[in-house]
Amino acid sequence: MARTSVLPTSLHAAADQLRIEGVSRLHADRRVLTDVSLVAGPAAPVGLIGENGSGKSTLLRIAAGRLEPDVGVVVRPPATGLLEQEPSFRPDDTVDSVIDAALAEAVTAEREVEQASAAVAAEVPGAGNRLAAALAEADRLEVWTVSSRRGEVLAGLGLAAIPGQRTVGALSGGQRSRLALAALLLAHPTALLLDEPTNHLDDDAIDFLAGTLGGWSGPVLFASHDRAFLDSVATRIVDLDPAPMAYAAVVAADDGGAGYGVRSTRGNYSDHLQQRRAERERWEQRFAAEQEELSALRHEAAVTARTTNRKSTPRTEGKGAKKFYADRDAKVTARRVRNATVRLEGLEREQVRKPPALLAFAGLPPAPGTGVDGPLLVASAMSVAGRLAPTDLAVAAATRLLVTGGNGSGKSTLLGVLAGELAPTGGSASRAPGIRTGLLQQDVVFPDPQRSPLGIYEAVLGEERATSIPLRSLGLIAPRDLDRPVGALSVGQQRRLALALVIADPPHVLLLDEPTNHLSLALAEDLETALDRHAGAFVIASHDRWLRRRWRGEVLSLVATGH
Repeated sequence: MARTSVLPTSLHAAADQLRIEGVSRLHADRRVLTDVSLVAGPAAPVGLIGENGSGKSTLLRIAAGRLEPDVGVVVRPPATGLLEQEPSFRPDDTVDSVIDAALAEAVTAEREVEQASAAVAAEVPGAGNRLAAALAEADRLEVWTVSSRRGEVLAGLGLAAIPGQRTVGALSGGQRSRLALAALLLAHPTALLLDEPTNHLDDDAIDFLAGTLGGWSGPVLFASHDRAFLDSVATRIVDLDPAPMAYAAVVAADDGGAGYGVRSTRGNYSDHLQQRRAERERWEQRFAAEQEELSALRHEAAVTARTTNRKSTPRTEGKGAKKFYADRDAKVTARRVRNATVRLEGLEREQVRKPPALLAFAGLPPAPGTGVDGPLLVASAMSVAGRLAPTDLAVAAATRLLVTGGNGSGKSTLLGVLAGELAPTGGSASRAPGIRTGLLQQDVVFPDPQRSPLGIYEAVLGEERATSIPLRSLGLIAPRDLDRPVGALSVGQQRRLALALVIADPPHVLLLDEPTNHLSLALAEDLETALDRHAGAFVIASHDRWLRRRWRGEVLSLVATGH
């Protein structure tokens, strides 16, 4: 039975916690969450990780009260706010109207303080209690610093230069995401639930958010693929990957913070990685040892049951002696069979299951030969009005180029022009004859949400290509998801499919726009390793600090137009 509760504000100690107990949830054709329990306390941000489709977004929506669990209990503070990956603004909302709506509760609280103060001055009965409650709510909403906080948050998230009357429909996807985050921070709920909060943030904005969350007085639970952000912000990592669940009998539950159905580790992402590798190794070792013992016990039970003690009785013994030896041998044999069977049945009942094969990225297919001696792509003073300042670059057959720059500097625009999907308004862009590019876009949209990944893959690549390089072989889509409607897949799973469509028919030049966005942490690591080994040309636009810290190729830094 499912139950969600909002804690009364009078229960101060409890009201500072977000508690999830035994939550399970079915979604359409499969179980998304199974018996998940965790606690997020005040001033101790918890990072939520897991494979694409493991239920991170679903759990956050349940925690916020947007979805009901099939089973389990959620207890949350009265004011709990959720940042979803896809903002739900109306296209005609303006930037100012969104921010004003976020601050409406603070304005109301300030008005209540004024009215309660007037009631106290007029000696209205009960006005003192009313004023005390009003002041407590005003303090929680930080009413007294609303004006300064508005400016700080908009500047910190790179929104200060956007005119307040600009409509949401005129904003880029990244600007809409940052506006949603700004509105949530300014609304100042007690508990924050954040789904991929660093998507579309540049370094300065990420640093601002990290500082904000580090100083947040209430519970913070955030799902993120940003390894550097997890390392710098999280005080605990909760992993929804189902793989550790079968190992529950092998490792002791971590103290305070999570229960069966998740794996919780104290510390940041690096601490989690170290412990996770050690657990997987112990699981594999125990499984191998148990299988070896099971094989030996089955052999012993089967063979002993078919044979007898071969010790022969002396020829001179009479019939009575022969019967004595035969009876003795039968008892020994029965005892051995019984002992082996008992041990076998106990081990079969208690054995750990086989560690599931990890979904492993198969890597990038070899790039086709170019037959071109010079540059494959060339840009000369190439620009797009209002979106990309004049830029020069040349991409050769072995170029590895990382494009960096703040939001609005034109990274996605640059890749769009190089892919031939946008036309420059200034300068020139050219490519050598016969050169193909493959673009992984930052925002993935599949027109028919009812179509399966297999159906989309075959339609885009053609039957011959899809057969020669099966989607399953790329290690990007789990077998159970191949025939599900693409609209039922998570954003990360859809991005995996988009990546598969780009690499299955290898282009001469890969163009990857924020390739680690929405991908699981394990896949992000695999993709980086594959790119490091790839012999072809590729251009990457990325905010990913973990990736950039280890980059060994060329770097092109863009600046926003007008700077």
